[in-house]
Order: sequence, then structure tokens, then C-alpha cells
Amino acid sequence: MAFTYTLEGPIGTRATLGLVVLQSDETIEHDFRRLFTAPDISLYVTRVPSGLDVTTDTLATMSAALPAAAGLLPTALQYDVVGYGCTSGTAVIGPDKIAEQVKAGCAAAQVTEPLSALVAICAARGITRIAFLSPYIESVSQTLRDALNAGGVATPVFGSFDEGEETKVAKISQQSLFDAAMVLGASDDVEAVFMSCTNLRTLDVIPRIEKALGKPVFSSNQVLAWHMAQLIGVELA
Repeated sequence: MAFTYTLEGPIGTRATLGLVVLQSDETIEHDFRRLFTAPDISLYVTRVPSGLDVTTDTLATMSAALPAAAGLLPTALQYDVVGYGCTSGTAVIGPDKIAEQVKAGCAAAQVTEPLSALVAICAARGITRIAFLSPYIESVSQTLRDALNAGGVATPVFGSFDEGEETKVAKISQQSLFDAAMVLGASDDVEAVFMSCTNLRTLDVIPRIEKALGKPVFSSNQVLAWHMAQLIGVELA
């Protein structure tokens, strides 16, 4: 027996989002499912090959793979915003090149990443000087700090866990994040704290740090989700 049927529009009646996640990332997809909960905003995820160790070379090689990765998002959809989930990779590849490569793979009206998102939220909050906490080796972090400075956000205070292995980065404890952020954020020379890396588990510890420190605290996943929400004209819960 054959039945007739009718068609409905896409799940994302308010907005359709895409997210390009590093193959080695264990955190950002889980965070985004927590942050984007509205049933009329759809979120589709794809992954891009990435090295287990983080260096400027492994980050740079992702650029060539981005069109194919974005092309694995459902091709019938038009994406209001696609986010690229790598903070340090953005600094190495560049926001403009990332947007170009993502749009080569899927129909994205807008593309953003944590670097542009952090600059945007700092501008919105009137913040120009931040304490920068990175999990990575200094050479990787310095590229990102230079890019932030070019965007009008200085990082006079810096600290790192000096870890290059992604599987360990994803498991850095909330207490470790809290302790490091409190030390860096205590400086009178900064207005806020930024915890860099989409693989860090930051969402649950941010309110605790802000309460103890009395300053805004940002993280890669938080600012990327915020910026994507801003670009589609919604506020996150």
C-alpha cells in the first residue's frame, strides 16, 4: 500500500546553524547542544581532520580540509551561520580564509569562529584588556595573542598549561581552570579573563570564576555560541 504525503519546511524554522568541529575535539559539540536548546533552531555538525598534537603546522593544514568538511553538512539546507570551532586554528589560518573555505563547501550566509567572536563580545562589553589562559605551548598561543591585539584586544597577562596533546586538554579539570583563572584575573591590568580552546570544559566553571573574581569571564565555546546567536538575532538562555 502506497500513501500520499505532504512536506514541511526545515527543522530550523527560526535559524539553521552549522558547526565545523575538530576531529580531536571532545567538548564543543556537547557544549553547543546545551547552549542552543530552542526547538526552532537546528544545529548540524561536521568534523575536520586535525592532529592529536597542536602546533602551528598541524593547525595550518586544516585549511585545505575545510571545504570537504563543510560539504558533509546536509547539502539541501541553507545555513544562516556556520561556526568553525578552533580558536588557535583561526589565528593561524585567518578568519577571512576560514570563511572562504567553509563557504566553498556549503551554503553559509555567514561564517564565524572564536577569534572574531571574542573580539565582538569585547567590543560589545567595552573590554580592551584581558587575561589570556591557554592550554597550549607558547608559540601557538602567541599567534592568537597577536591576532587579538590586531583586533583591539590586548593580552597583557598570560598563562598556560603548556600542554600540546588534545586528549589531555579535554580533561583539564574545572578546579585547574578555576585556580589558573583566579591568578591571572587578579591583575588590575585586565578587565576580563579569556579561557582559550574549544576543547576546554569551561561552561560550568565560568559562573564560579566570575562570582569569585568580580570580572567577566569568557571561553572559546561560550563566545562562539554567543556570536552565532547574535548573527541570527537571538539571545542565548
